[in-house]
Amino acid sequence: MSVFVESVTKIYGSQRALDRVSFTINSGEIVGILGPNGAGKSTMMKIITGFLHPDAGAVLVNGVDIGENSLDIRRHIGYLPENNPLYTDLYVKEYLEYAAGLYSVKSVRSRIKEMIGMTGLEREQHKKIGALSKGYRQRVGIAQALIHDPSVLILDEPTSGLDPTQIVEIRQLIRHISTEKTVMLSTHIMQEVEALCDRIMILNHGKIIATDSTANIKNLAITGNQSILVEFEESINPDKLSEIHGVTGIQPVSDQIFIITGGQDDLRPIIFRYAVANQLTILTLNKQESSLENVFLEITR
Repeated sequence: MSVFVESVTKIYGSQRALDRVSFTINSGEIVGILGPNGAGKSTMMKIITGFLHPDAGAVLVNGVDIGENSLDIRRHIGYLPENNPLYTDLYVKEYLEYAAGLYSVKSVRSRIKEMIGMTGLEREQHKKIGALSKGYRQRVGIAQALIHDPSVLILDEPTSGLDPTQIVEIRQLIRHISTEKTVMLSTHIMQEVEALCDRIMILNHGKIIATDSTANIKNLAITGNQSILVEFEESINPDKLSEIHGVTGIQPVSDQIFIITGGQDDLRPIIFRYAVANQLTILTLNKQESSLENVFLEITR
């Protein structure tokens, strides 16, 4: 295992930012942390990286307690904070050389060259950081987080404020990095989670309220309802459709197309048998998938 968190609590005055949070992230996983503002995401990341100390609980990285060996643990963690603090008056290579020195990296020049190539900074390496676009600054931030070849990479809002092209490029970079490292990232972008993460943890009011694969999280049905899109060849009276066993709601889209809601049992075979019995022709019969965004909004409400 790479990261083990047990019953971690952090309190700021009267606010309980984290409330007995426990989870495990295994080697090679990409885990996304979702949650509303103030849910405790950044606090959790800062505790794992050693920037904050928990008021209770334990954090182990690669089996070592971070409370007892904070400096040693930081050698194994790469961290990109949300606001990506950089020295804007330094040149890209100069800044990476400085970051490498903090970690006593051997073969500094070759390592910097490797990081510049990996993060796509070849054309920007001779510029001052202050002259770079935000997308390239994020690349510099990721390069410094990787300069010491950590086994665990923690990214706080890595694509915040980027344009669509930059977002795709940073996602591809993170996916490439994850083949050899454990990655933990926080984001507000649902598409990012679906594109990158093997598993999701949803935080709310300092507690983990859901954790599972992306597919299983999307299939969470708090109300227990499902939606079926049905298109008939002919016009149908919606009152007739409400007679189908298990149907709890009918939403007409047109006089031939309806969204039918019901319980947890799959309604499609029931609707099909109803159509056959009533000599109706079905053109479309699709189960509507829950979106990650809708599930997130529902369980954090």
